[in-house]
Amino acid sequence: MATAQLLEAGPEAFSADHFVPGHVTASGFVVDTNRTRLLLIHHRNLGTWLQPGGHMDPGEDVLTAAIREVREETGVEAAPLIDGIFDIDVHPIPPSRGRPAHNHYDVRFLLEAPIDDLAPSDEVLGARWVPIVDVAAIVTDRSVLRAARKLR
Repeated sequence: MATAQLLEAGPEAFSADHFVPGHVTASGFVVDTNRTRLLLIHHRNLGTWLQPGGHMDPGEDVLTAAIREVREETGVEAAPLIDGIFDIDVHPIPPSRGRPAHNHYDVRFLLEAPIDDLAPSDEVLGARWVPIVDVAAIVTDRSVLRAARKLR
């Protein structure tokens, strides 16, 4: 219901500057080709391990944004593993850098990539491939844990 209400804002719902109630973001749960490891980034602002993702560029669709964010944050070239959306999560974002508190309506895709050398950007504190069975040992975010359970 909340997501449908957000989308009534039209194209503004996809702008990072739309704060009430928030805006759409895109992310990718990237598994390796053996489907045993999950690619995670250590988020600079939130200080926790999450899937790569972020804001959309103008005119970009959510899948393209998710793939771009994975590449920008980790250096990994990922491709969709399934057609359609894997997960949607609405989560609060605290005020930061002059931006008020707001919600991210995160559209998440299941992506696949070979395990290659990672090239984390300055946007993140680090990136790593984590065995899916071990995700709960380093992740505290409930939505990431929910996704890992789906992947097992």
